[in-house]
Amino acid sequence: MGWLALTLLAFALGVWAQARKRTPLANPTLIATLAVAGALLLSGTPYSSYAEAARPLTSLLAPAVVALAVPLYRHRALLARQWRALVLGGAAGTGVALAVNALLARALHLSPDATRALQTAPATSPVALQLAPLTHAPPALAATLAVLSGLLGALLLPPVLTRLGVRHPLARGLAIGAVAHGIGTARAREEGEQTGAAASLGMGLAALLVTAVVGLLALGHR
Repeated sequence: MGWLALTLLAFALGVWAQARKRTPLANPTLIATLAVAGALLLSGTPYSSYAEAARPLTSLLAPAVVALAVPLYRHRALLARQWRALVLGGAAGTGVALAVNALLARALHLSPDATRALQTAPATSPVALQLAPLTHAPPALAATLAVLSGLLGALLLPPVLTRLGVRHPLARGLAIGAVAHGIGTARAREEGEQTGAAASLGMGLAALLVTAVVGLLALGHR
């Protein structure tokens, strides 16, 4: 109960900071992650104990991800008119993310477990957890890398897109959702309904493409 309360308190602190500081660093998920990680390190608590204590909260993760699809329904007519560009853009973004992760693992000489876990990092963490048995990656590491990928994407991608002159809400949302999945989609919704809807689509396309790639690789290794 203590760790669950601390997690909720840390997230509430992040929401409070975000309301007062308009900076990407005032991200509730980032602040809560750092606060809980610091508390775990200081107390010497193993992650397995924290995961068990926070199970009531993590069980809500999948329904929360599904709820991100609500903007898709609201803007279904607009998305249907632009489906070709959205599908091609989402597939290209996810493909680049998969290629970058593979090159990063090779360049940094990561361990086999980390390399396998990076394969599913472009997908949202519930999907990464489900795919972990197929990649033979530790589930906790796969989920952690997916969350880190989302955090970094939500922090870095919006200002990069702005610097590159990408202003269209569908283009911005699709890029953020495809790279930063759930956390990025929550960040994209702050820019507007259309951006959030495109981010939800990008997140879904990334999950489908990563699942397809991992499934094909698993079949190839049999």
